[in-house]
Amino acid sequence: MAGGKGERLQPLTNERGKPAVPFGGKYRIVDFVLSNFVNSGIFSVYVLVQYLSQSLIDYLRVSWSNRGITQEHFITVVPPQMRLGEMWYRGTADAVSQNLNLVRDFDPDLVAVFGSDHIYRMDISQMLVYHTEKNAQVTVAARPVRSEEARRFGVIEVNKGGRVVGFEEKPKNPKPMPGDETRAYCSMGNYIFNRDVLESVLTEDFKRESAHDFGKNIFPNLYEGHRVYAYNFESTELPGLKPYEEKGYWRDVGNIESYWSTHMDMLGEKPRLDLHNEEWPIHAGRYDGPPARISTLTMVDRLATKCAPGFLAKPVT
Repeated sequence: MAGGKGERLQPLTNERGKPAVPFGGKYRIVDFVLSNFVNSGIFSVYVLVQYLSQSLIDYLRVSWSNRGITQEHFITVVPPQMRLGEMWYRGTADAVSQNLNLVRDFDPDLVAVFGSDHIYRMDISQMLVYHTEKNAQVTVAARPVRSEEARRFGVIEVNKGGRVVGFEEKPKNPKPMPGDETRAYCSMGNYIFNRDVLESVLTEDFKRESAHDFGKNIFPNLYEGHRVYAYNFESTELPGLKPYEEKGYWRDVGNIESYWSTHMDMLGEKPRLDLHNEEWPIHAGRYDGPPARISTLTMVDRLATKCAPGFLAKPVT
């Protein structure tokens, strides 16, 4: 899902959608979710675009178009096709609903529906294993968040087995996650669906008057009639993770303040998010190495001393 306007990120989104916004010097925001798929061994990806999409389309054409080597390996950009009428995507669920023909043509058993506007690293194959082991029909990625912060998100209530039994958007008193009264499960908006369930719920949603949004309309009505489970994002074992990094790092860079602070998390000798990870690279452009980083800096004051040219004065830190 790469159709977001990113209105709170202006002026960075004046000429491009949010997923195409540069990040970390060499990346675009969309590189993180695409790298998660590729690193997880998932090579069949449709990218649904909408607002100010030309920048993203050009970037994906140059940087990601040659990743596949067979008909089953592809990263394909899909603008609004208007198959169901002269309308743009009316919401995240409607975007997938209008492209169910692609799902039917590819004929998968499972469909992963992920957003493309967050900074995080995730081995999605581990979530797929969890989905299979639980015999789930739908699995949602859930991030443990301190209760006082969880009030800003959609909070998932689960039983001891991990099955979803409730959902509330921005609750005053978030229901705690099992085994930890101080934290609650917050939806990341990333889902794995059994293909038949996805088709069924989207077909029914299309007939109703709603915002046609996964988080607002689809997910809250799923858990009562389907086997819906929450996958603990923090349980993901990420290859190459450094001991000093924040486990389960995830940031919504939806406004300038969070965009800036997430950049700051990559700085220093022991950053919260260290992209110098050869086992889980974030792919970008034609160069897949990590970005440049200055970990130690010594400044030299030549003017405060009377040393001869060519000699270094005492360091100033």
